[in-house]
Amino acid sequence: MDTVDRDVEDLLRDLAPQVLGVLARRFGDFATAEDAVQEALLAAVTQWPVEGLPDNPRGWLVQVAYRRMVELVRSEAARRRRENLAATREPDDRRAAPAADKELGADRDDTLVLLLLCTHPALSPASAIALTLRAVGGLTTAEIARAFLVPEATMAQRISRAKQRIRASGVPFRMPDVEERPARLAAVLHVLYLIFTEGHTASVGPDLRRVDLAEEAVRLTRTLHAALPDESEVAGLLALMLLTDARAAARTGPGGELISLADQDRSRWDAVAIAEGVALVTWALPRGPVGPYQVQAAIAALHDEAASAEETDWPQILALYEVLERLAPGPVVSLNRAVATAMVHGPAAGLAALDALAADPRLAGHHRLPAARAHLYEMAGDRKRAVADYGAAADLTTSLPEQRYLRMRAARLTATRHQG
Repeated sequence: MDTVDRDVEDLLRDLAPQVLGVLARRFGDFATAEDAVQEALLAAVTQWPVEGLPDNPRGWLVQVAYRRMVELVRSEAARRRRENLAATREPDDRRAAPAADKELGADRDDTLVLLLLCTHPALSPASAIALTLRAVGGLTTAEIARAFLVPEATMAQRISRAKQRIRASGVPFRMPDVEERPARLAAVLHVLYLIFTEGHTASVGPDLRRVDLAEEAVRLTRTLHAALPDESEVAGLLALMLLTDARAAARTGPGGELISLADQDRSRWDAVAIAEGVALVTWALPRGPVGPYQVQAAIAALHDEAASAEETDWPQILALYEVLERLAPGPVVSLNRAVATAMVHGPAAGLAALDALAADPRLAGHHRLPAARAHLYEMAGDRKRAVADYGAAADLTTSLPEQRYLRMRAARLTATRHQG
């Protein structure tokens, strides 16, 4: 869509999951419907700049995609029964787009159902992320491949396998039952969180942040929040994203170098995003049940509302990490709780908490453990051990900005030690 006006591109991205939902609900074939919608989007990209925006853009896309769907179904001899079913329901070519829109029930927005389908438990997290970005986010396979630094062919295979898994599972295109819904919603939130996390701090490559992924995660979570305004954990996740992303402009220096939270220029933080995030988490927490995203958002709010690093309410942050550890135990949560412990009770207490995590196989080979240990050794004045752990962390991370930051910290401590 490089040659398309930005407003048209945004419109197509918003409409794509809605049109896909119409076709998937009508035909019950997600994979073929996705192909038909992609071709309709391509037609729009080609024709709209020349012919102008149609009066009913969604109806136009639905009609074009529907006709292409019929053609695709007909071309599959092995799917004769579906061919016959589609043929009996083929629309009159002379019908206006709004009529086709009405017949197909396109006034109904199936984006939420589509999100639930793309994050089905039958899919691996990597496949669910790729399929969500393609089907719901409207990103091209090439865009997703670039974001995750893999060849386009590899990402295409991943998306294709995901669609095959959905087809083989026989999952109907509908809202899950009441009993299924909490688990399915949790899967959606997890996938959106993973997309945002990769966007906020890229796991590999030269850039600290993948702006497109971070923004897409926020956009999709806003869509989910609009569909489920009473779900406190959806509001919590949106708040967490906004409060975390609000610091983006201050996280890097002129040369792209990473700047730690304590050293950031807080005047560059996005005050509007912080206010929205605080309002969301303030609304969500009293409504319950309290979930891990709400707690993480509350922690992020405490960081964002502190006028300086020294004014951060670390005792409250430590208490929230202890709550989070009970709600969603895991090594990364325990590691963050250990750092908060150090900020409240001193580096020795924090290092003791980190020592208890050293044997956890889930942290083996992860740079976060030696990085946290190095920070606490630096707080304690043990420069030699801090330098060694900063170096070990730099060797383990695959993020070049983080690697440069860790080596810079080690070099600075080494220089100070020699001067002393």
